Amino acid sequence: MRRLALIPAACAILAASPALAGPVSLWPEVSDSDGRVTLGDIFEGAGAASDILVANRTGPTVVLDALAVQQLARRSGLDWDNSQGIRRIIVRAGAGPAPVSTTADRAGAASAARGNVEILTWARNLNPGEVIQPQDLVWGKAVGAAGDAPRDPDAVIGMSVRRPLREGAPVSMRDIAAQQAVKRGELVNVTWSDGSITLTLQGKAVTDAAVGQTFSVQNLASKKIVEAVAVSPGQAVTGPEAQRLKAAALYAAR
Repeated sequence: MRRLALIPAACAILAASPALAGPVSLWPEVSDSDGRVTLGDIFEGAGAASDILVANRTGPTVVLDALAVQQLARRSGLDWDNSQGIRRIIVRAGAGPAPVSTTADRAGAASAARGNVEILTWARNLNPGEVIQPQDLVWGKAVGAAGDAPRDPDAVIGMSVRRPLREGAPVSMRDIAAQQAVKRGELVNVTWSDGSITLTLQGKAVTDAAVGQTFSVQNLASKKIVEAVAVSPGQAVTGPEAQRLKAAALYAAR
């Protein structure tokens, strides 16, 4: 299960929500200078809510759940619509938020930083089979990025390590794989559901499968082979839910 930074201030906000202020937006680069991540570090225009604590950063970065941040902001009188559909907010150690740059500023910065790009690196040594967590990733600088270097932590979190990885090394998609959920020959619980009707049977996996992959499973009672989608270790679905997962996977792959 992915673990994200907790929002300690969520329990401290009064139940009564104040009227929403004007819309706020994320700073172009979200950072904090003292390990205390506040709404002012995250949002431009936070005003009186700037000092409200969101999370404590204990390493070079902290990864926040965007929905939890949005809910906390609303309870604090701020309106962030998250029109981009951001799922996670990465806060880095730094001097705090900077003003929004102009197009000319960004072009100049890009020219000055040519050959010094930001990439994801490993925050610690990892062994084969470990599942990657948000705290295992940290942004770093490099001369250039490899062709398979991920630009979004979501592409890596929850994946499984394929070979030993060294702290500080660049993250490469060839070094990771989808977490294996089903091994050939093991017993698997297969669930079929449609509305209020749910049926579960036990079968034997004919092939290996990672989470989200389609695999063949043999019904122990009828000996028939059916297709199912692995959803977690030893668990799979078939029927309408399997079709929905397949469609979602195809859409994400576009």
